[in-house]
Amino acid sequence: MDVPTEVIEGCQQGRPEAFEQLIRLTQREVYSLALRLTGNPDDAAEVAQETYLRLLRSIKSFRGEAKFSTWLYRVTSSVAITSLRKRARRRHEVPLGDEEWQDWQAPASGDPGAELDRRQLAERLDSALLSLPTGYRAVVVMRDVYGFSLEEVGNQLGISEGAAKVRLHRARQKLKEMLVDEAPPSSRAAENGRRDSGGVS
Repeated sequence: MDVPTEVIEGCQQGRPEAFEQLIRLTQREVYSLALRLTGNPDDAAEVAQETYLRLLRSIKSFRGEAKFSTWLYRVTSSVAITSLRKRARRRHEVPLGDEEWQDWQAPASGDPGAELDRRQLAERLDSALLSLPTGYRAVVVMRDVYGFSLEEVGNQLGISEGAAKVRLHRARQKLKEMLVDEAPPSSRAAENGRRDSGGVS
């Protein structure tokens, strides 16, 4: 996500055309994060809309101490988590406040076969993420996909850093189990072969 400084400054000065440009430049990433956290397109659309309303009120407080994209992700995740808490109360879902699987989206390759494998892996991972309980999905998306620190994750979710770490470990374990279950037979055979030979899984 690349937002020119002049666009941010224009928003801070209250220029409508600058804010419209900001939305055009960032709406895909904002919606994507909202969808991964909420797991529901309608809820994600509401979160995106509320995120921009909050930005309109708070963008003057942005001082450039962090990247704008990082700041925007924090605002989006905060709005999404508030939405999830409200939804959990309505639907009696798993609450958010209870107690090395990084870089899962490999860089694009020039090899068409590798690119297909990458897209299939990304689709399987997104599907697995959506099947996680809300609290687990939130912590693994924020930490492993968007790079929040465990301290930031804990602050956003209203739990301790230690609780966030425990939940992250459990979420990763659940994802690994789901991905092994969904893997093609050849992949499972290779995995079993590594385990039988004492290799690291």
